[in-house]
Amino acid sequence: MLVSRFSVSLEVELLEALDHYVADNHFPNRSQALRQLIERNLVEKKWQCNHTVAGAITLLYDHHKREVASKIADIQHEALKEIIAVQHIHLSQDLCMEIIAVKGQARELTTLADKLIGLKGIKHGKLVMTQSDSLSENEKAAHHHHHPHS
Repeated sequence: MLVSRFSVSLEVELLEALDHYVADNHFPNRSQALRQLIERNLVEKKWQCNHTVAGAITLLYDHHKREVASKIADIQHEALKEIIAVQHIHLSQDLCMEIIAVKGQARELTTLADKLIGLKGIKHGKLVMTQSDSLSENEKAAHHHHHPHS
């Protein structure tokens, strides 16, 4: 891959924030950190365009609260199209973790995650999305339409 060098002017505070980001994430250098920030931004743009993405919803909850588990199950049954697989892990006497692998339109996955994470009894929840390799025909057409030279 061809690499271009360029200089960047940043306020001192932003440069310090970048250096903290480099250190916190154990990047070898600033370039690697910027690469990841730009990549992440592109992926998030894709979510807003509502392309097909894949992801995982992680839920942490107290398994003694039975109604939580049954509500999680109800919501999952309504989302059979988006859910690929579910991994249920018993972390302790009380704590359960559920990792739900999902694939679909970004907006639908976000709505699904919000429904699950918003349930009473969920201690922690997070949705992580990444671009899916295959673009649908509509996305290819839209992509081609916007970028005639690609």
